[in-house]
Amino acid sequence: MGKEKMGFIKKIFAPVDMTVGKPWEDIAVFTVPMLIGNIAQQLYNTVDSVVVGNYVGDNALAAVGSAGPILNLLIVLFIGISMGASIMVSQYFGAKNRKDLSSTIGNCIMLTAVSSVVVMIGATLAARPLLVLLGTPASILDWCTSYLRILFLGVAGLAYYNILSGVLRGLGDSISALWYLIVASILNIVLDLVFVIYFKMGVDGVALATVIAQGISALLCVKRLRQMTDLFDLKREYLKMTKRHSMNIIRLGVPSGVTQAILSMAMLVVQSLTNSFGEQFIAANVIVMRVDGFAMLPNFSFGTAMTTYAGQNVGAGAYDRVSKGAKQGTIMATGVSAVITGLILLFGKYLMAIFTNTEELVVLSMNMMRILAVGYIAMAVTQTLSGVMRGAGDTLTPMWISLVTTILIRVPLAYGLAYLTKSAQYPQGRRECIFISLLISWVFGALVTMLFYGRGKWRRKALLSSSDIKEQEK
Repeated sequence: MGKEKMGFIKKIFAPVDMTVGKPWEDIAVFTVPMLIGNIAQQLYNTVDSVVVGNYVGDNALAAVGSAGPILNLLIVLFIGISMGASIMVSQYFGAKNRKDLSSTIGNCIMLTAVSSVVVMIGATLAARPLLVLLGTPASILDWCTSYLRILFLGVAGLAYYNILSGVLRGLGDSISALWYLIVASILNIVLDLVFVIYFKMGVDGVALATVIAQGISALLCVKRLRQMTDLFDLKREYLKMTKRHSMNIIRLGVPSGVTQAILSMAMLVVQSLTNSFGEQFIAANVIVMRVDGFAMLPNFSFGTAMTTYAGQNVGAGAYDRVSKGAKQGTIMATGVSAVITGLILLFGKYLMAIFTNTEELVVLSMNMMRILAVGYIAMAVTQTLSGVMRGAGDTLTPMWISLVTTILIRVPLAYGLAYLTKSAQYPQGRRECIFISLLISWVFGALVTMLFYGRGKWRRKALLSSSDIKEQEK
């Protein structure tokens, strides 16, 4: 009986080969633990907000939220490396290419070390000037600065967790990252409460708790990779940067990194407009974005699952299976998103109340959330089909779609609607313009993504159909 139990546990933690079996089952089995893991990860910032909102005040809540766009902007290096790593690992795993798989993972580890040092130094120095540039209210400027500097000084943990969990996902292992995040999230919650309530550290306490928890999750990922010697080699000879693998990681990852950078810059521009509406609206925006973070998790989880699914099957040359899985994955993603949208509309007010005791703030946040609700279904389509294109090696098309919907639609609409709705009652314009512009950009993005996926050019972008095949044959 003991052996049977051990065998069952081993099966759960074993990497998933998504090139065999029913596509929808593979996608579901891979997505569910990753969704739970993403929920745990989202708890990092959410618990920070809940603790400071309830034990420090609404201004502290606004400070933590205002720091978010800058944090996202300055970690784009890791996002790019993580995406490039996941695509390469999934394709080499699908092709059963042990040597290139090992070298890719070694390159990821070294690239992360270099980029962590760059971000730690540059971002720590740039934090306050960026906050000032954005017109962050003086009442929360010092808190925002301190919060960001602590996070950036401990950025290596965040970097290694995100990149190594991307490697694990590429190998079909979404279970391990789940457990590591659950452990780290529980630790984060405990440390938040201890640092803020017992040691009275305020926003510095929640930042320090996040850094420690992320560092623990990164170490657990390293431990897991060292146990997977049946799939690849983590030897010293592979722990070096090689031109071919590093350039492929960068080539595949840069579009995702650029996309995130542009999106974060757009958020900074819109944050400047948000700041003009005052501290209360800033706090309401933080609450909405925290709930939005959870509402988006199924979409992001299905998108990431489809990247791995497409990558492994493209590596195996099973393009018909990729198309079949794309249809089934999109149906599942939109169904889950529709259910979550309904739950938000019914119970959203209770979620808002977790963050603050101010009734006016709860009502304002819920009104803004109603505007966004339907957009989550559109985002399910965008994330799923974009995941397929990325997994096949086409990271440029999703990048251009994101840039167009953000730069040409979301930002101009936000400022344009604010200008057109100015009045004696609303001297800065209607606050709803922030979220109306976001909804319109989401819907447009879904329609354009469907169009480009249908054209099928992503089929010709596979990493293993180009120079890598020739390299392997030598």
